[in-house]
Amino acid sequence: MPKKVTTPEVEEQTIVESARPTLDVDVAIERRLVALHTLQLVDSEIDKIKIIRGELPQAIQDLEDEIAGLQTRIDNFKSSIDEQNANISKRNEEVENHKAMIKKYEKQQDNVRNNREFEAINKEIEFQNLEIQLCERRNRDANAKIDELKQHIKAAEHLIQGRQAELDSKKDELDGIIEETRKDEVRLLEKSKEMEQYIDERYLTAYKRIRQQARNGLAVVTIDRDACGGCFSKIPPQRQSEIKMHKKVIVCEHCGRILVDDDIAKKAQAQIEK
Repeated sequence: MPKKVTTPEVEEQTIVESARPTLDVDVAIERRLVALHTLQLVDSEIDKIKIIRGELPQAIQDLEDEIAGLQTRIDNFKSSIDEQNANISKRNEEVENHKAMIKKYEKQQDNVRNNREFEAINKEIEFQNLEIQLCERRNRDANAKIDELKQHIKAAEHLIQGRQAELDSKKDELDGIIEETRKDEVRLLEKSKEMEQYIDERYLTAYKRIRQQARNGLAVVTIDRDACGGCFSKIPPQRQSEIKMHKKVIVCEHCGRILVDDDIAKKAQAQIEK
């Protein structure tokens, strides 16, 4: 078969055409990497704002939950008091009924015909008196229980006052911090949403997953002294060269973070400063 002859002009055109698709992919990947690192810078700044707020939001939530729990406890105590009062009223009615029965039996004693009837009526009167004593004893116990419940209510209300004062103080402190950082946070959140539009869904999902798993919230890191900026594991020279070529998204083999070079970092920083 005769050997195909190519002129220098044809050879140059062939090289340019074969390189063009690769160049397009490189540009797209580079833009994606810049967007990812910009998003990381923005989210890291938002994290710093949250750190400034500290544990105040959680502390406020805990205090609100505690106050709600105390209020529920007070409501339960009041329900128990109402129940005890209802039982006292019921037993007071029973006492009056027993007293009425005693009067009835005492009248019957005036008309007895023999000792056996008299003794039978006496036993009924004794039984009614015992029932009265039982009701009165239970009422005394109920009143003691009510006094105890009232003491619990008083203690819970006093505790609520203290917790409410602490809650108001923490809310004022948090509101002050939020007011100071509101403008920056709004700007950063808008920037974060803007960057997300330039990132494919699968990369954005991976980014968010890595951020959730990483203790410091870093999903995209630069190479620092030939090592991963996240886990500080050494990166081989060949791997570093591939990262600098911007031909694909490369992750750290040890921690899974997305790796970028200084060029991407500079472009991302420029995006932040716009």
